[in-house]
Amino acid sequence: MNYEGNVYRPPSEAYSLIIQATIGCSHNTCTFCPMYSGERFRMRPFEDVFRDLQEARREHPHVERIFYADGDALCLSTDKLCALLGAAYSIFPECTRVSVYGRADNIKAKTDDELRQLKEAGLGMIYLGAESGSAEVLKRVSKGETPAELIDAVQRAEASGIPVSVTFISGLGGKALMEEHAVETGKMIGAMGASYVGLLTLLTAPGTPIFKDMMLGKFKQLSTPEVLKELELILENADCKSPCVMRSNHASNRLVIKGTLPQDRDRLLAQVRAAMQDEHLLRPKQYRGF
Repeated sequence: MNYEGNVYRPPSEAYSLIIQATIGCSHNTCTFCPMYSGERFRMRPFEDVFRDLQEARREHPHVERIFYADGDALCLSTDKLCALLGAAYSIFPECTRVSVYGRADNIKAKTDDELRQLKEAGLGMIYLGAESGSAEVLKRVSKGETPAELIDAVQRAEASGIPVSVTFISGLGGKALMEEHAVETGKMIGAMGASYVGLLTLLTAPGTPIFKDMMLGKFKQLSTPEVLKELELILENADCKSPCVMRSNHASNRLVIKGTLPQDRDRLLAQVRAAMQDEHLLRPKQYRGF
């Protein structure tokens, strides 16, 4: 199989077969993200992807999940995605799920009929980085999407039957926008109706614009107590109307929590508040990273 550049996947795709359908990220301007820095975005020819699938079939006797990388393979046309999904399930009949990264604008570009086509073709999960519910934070980090667009995209995908796993980043607003970021993120979680929500904690990477701002004193990172306070505010404002599996177990997080909203919200809040009082409940700093 041919891999180009750095290949990333969601934590829950750790045991999946990863095939690059695209190279890089079509947006690639978020100030906090170093993942595809310097890579020119492009779509791989179907023949190349098909060849990788065939090679993987020869090497792997059993594949239950496939993840089509890179940053937002959902930007491909519906016809191309359906062809890729068909190829995956044809070559790997035992496969139970094929997933992709996507952006809100990828979903916005597709009609409801197209989303249903993708569901019927076997698209089993869209991983979407919302990052923040705050319009100001999204603007500052050059996300290129608004809260309304993010909420609408997730709602439309979920309504088509495609589960969405949405990621938010604790600390992305820095000290200046900590409360706004937390409160609005909680409200967005409650409004969008995603099947899954994952929280990670900002780790600034050298070379990124946000790291440069931090070195210049323009951006001030949160302390661990502030991250916990932010997490408390997110949970307090996450008024989910339908079940949402929430995880805060990324390698970047000091506090690991997991549960389903709304029924587990009180328990999760109790865990956060306990950690505020006892740092021994936190993951040791040396185990935090990517």
